[in-house]
Amino acid sequence: MKRGPLYVDGTLVLPSVRGALRWWQRLRGLLFAEALPADGSDALLIRPCSSIHTIGMRYELDVVFIDKLGRVLSIHPRIPPWRACMQAGARDALELRGGVVEQIGLKVGDTVEWRA
Repeated sequence: MKRGPLYVDGTLVLPSVRGALRWWQRLRGLLFAEALPADGSDALLIRPCSSIHTIGMRYELDVVFIDKLGRVLSIHPRIPPWRACMQAGARDALELRGGVVEQIGLKVGDTVEWRA
């Protein structure tokens, strides 16, 4: 998986985001992976992706859906295990440990850029 920083409105907010760009990487996502750190030092960007599930997860996720222009369409905070969510018009889904979106101050309408 490629790694790269994530910028919000031109400001570095997450130094190391993994990109799930291949079908098998998207299929696996965070299943069977160690819990993401609560400090936001790791996250997963799934491209393309307009829906996610937390089946088999053991911790909450914050999920951010992003359109093809990099705009944040919706934020779903603290999704518990065994749930699903989706967003029409999304190209990417950013998965973070529950609570991280609030820590970094990400909002609907912000522009996100992942530089792999």
